[in-house]
Amino acid sequence: MNNSPYKKNIIIIAILFCAVILLGRLFYIQVIDTSYKITANNNVLRYEVQYPARGLVFDRNGELMVGNKTTYDIMVIPREMKAIDTLDLCNLFDISYTQCKSILENVDRKKKRQGYQAVVFLKQVPAEIYALFQEKSFKYPGFYAQVRTLRSYPRNVAGNLLGYVTEVDTAAIRRNPYYKMGDYIGKSGIEGSYEEALRGRKGVSIYERDVHNQIKKSYDDGKYDTTAIAGKDLICTIDIKLQEYGELLMQNKIGSIVAIDPGSGEILALISAPGIDPSLLVGINRNFQQLQMNPLRPLFTRAVMSSYPPGSVFKVANALIGQQEGILTPETRYGCAMGYKVGRGVDCHAHPSPLDLRQSIQMSCNAYYCYVFRNLIDNPKYDNISDAFNQWRKYVQSFGFGSKLDTDIPQELGGTLPTTDIYDRIHGKNKWKSLSIISLAIGQGEIGTTPLHLANFAALIANKGYYYTPHVVRNVVDEPENPKYKEKRYCMIDPVYFEPVIDGMYLAVNGGQGATASWVKIPGIDMCGKTGTVQNTHGENHSVFMSFAPRENPKIAIAVYMENAGWGSTWAAPVASLLTEYYLTGEVKRKDMEDRIVAGNFMSKESRAKKRK
Repeated sequence: MNNSPYKKNIIIIAILFCAVILLGRLFYIQVIDTSYKITANNNVLRYEVQYPARGLVFDRNGELMVGNKTTYDIMVIPREMKAIDTLDLCNLFDISYTQCKSILENVDRKKKRQGYQAVVFLKQVPAEIYALFQEKSFKYPGFYAQVRTLRSYPRNVAGNLLGYVTEVDTAAIRRNPYYKMGDYIGKSGIEGSYEEALRGRKGVSIYERDVHNQIKKSYDDGKYDTTAIAGKDLICTIDIKLQEYGELLMQNKIGSIVAIDPGSGEILALISAPGIDPSLLVGINRNFQQLQMNPLRPLFTRAVMSSYPPGSVFKVANALIGQQEGILTPETRYGCAMGYKVGRGVDCHAHPSPLDLRQSIQMSCNAYYCYVFRNLIDNPKYDNISDAFNQWRKYVQSFGFGSKLDTDIPQELGGTLPTTDIYDRIHGKNKWKSLSIISLAIGQGEIGTTPLHLANFAALIANKGYYYTPHVVRNVVDEPENPKYKEKRYCMIDPVYFEPVIDGMYLAVNGGQGATASWVKIPGIDMCGKTGTVQNTHGENHSVFMSFAPRENPKIAIAVYMENAGWGSTWAAPVASLLTEYYLTGEVKRKDMEDRIVAGNFMSKESRAKKRK
């Protein structure tokens, strides 16, 4: 009995404590936190999303590559829609009666579910039609226009590099809650890799409606409105005039060009042929399926996705490795009897014999590099062939081959570089020798490189042992440059071994008898290059060339890969030469060479090759 007052007090205190908590929570919900009020009032509020202008894209010289144009989505609020003159609406928006009726029936079905939340009636209406709509909007209750922007292109070039913008799908929405149905997103190229910077930030305006569902005023004097923030502009590394000229040279051809500034890793031009006209993918992408079904695959960015055998340009890699490993000097000479005659043999073309290291590059001797490669793989300083091969492979990887280069191009692939496990599966465990993989001596066989790899390799040689990570965007405006693009990436070759190789590449273009690319030398410019002709079992051989210029203080490194075009010296080399002349001098004086290249057409050859498959 004595404890009763104590228990009573405890119960009273507990009740008072709970009451204070409940009252405090109610005060917070009703007075301080208005989010519940907003939710409760959603049926009388109208939310209008403000879409930001997407960031612009400029080339390295400040020329506009990608701009914006204003367009309008015509929205309709299902519960506000009244009986209208459907035929007049069709004429206004230039759509068929059947299409208009179908859209309106779909809107009508959403009355209960959507209520006063707007749905899209028609997307991407141009400004001139929007102006007519504004004049007649009073005739269509429930309809209003929402401002959007679409991409525009002053020059219809670099479509594969720039990428395109499209409407988000459910997968993108699941990955990132920022996006809602109807939003746009960069899908490929620069638009994709720099989407977060380019897209900006959406805003929203909230309005109150009266009992007649008419807009009355901004909700709470605009306290909860947010302003759209435009996307950030990009400064590209691309020279749009060089890009345009490269695309001209590659018209009616299949292949790609990559040009890099060796001193910075900045990509000056990246061309895939056939490519896409970026204007074809503006808007709701009506042309996407047609491009996707094209057998020549214009959407496929060959410059960074195609894994090709590098061919004879790869001899330069083996020349460098051979010197580093001590099995080769500039004076080392090997003979050639129209090829290497051991085992199944490797054919070669006619040229003077024997040759030293410089001459082997100048004349692109297959036999010379069969000797070099076998000496590398059979090097007695290694315990077994697998160890020697793995060491060779490390050298090749240090040149950037066999993996992605970590660029800012989202489609980039890493090519292929064989392993000992692959050869164990092909030939049997410990049953393969240097002669089994002799194709690697001349860049054939199981190795695959992208044109980007080859251009980067040319830049590495120009720099005598290092490269900068290739990239296509210099910086996002008002943001610092990415520090990883300032870092030098060194290969495993000492700089002293590059000079004989550069001598050979110089002689290949500027030398005398036997020089494989002497006809493409540029008056007044010391270009160093290496030709390649890649065997192709499905048709004509592929034409390859890599180069840099000038020899001292190089400004441009180029790789050209042309499918089914034959000799490297005949087609790929003059393309690189013309681009080099254009970039370094601002003009091309060798008009006969230019006219021949522009007129070249290998589409028909590709068709014949496909028939032979």
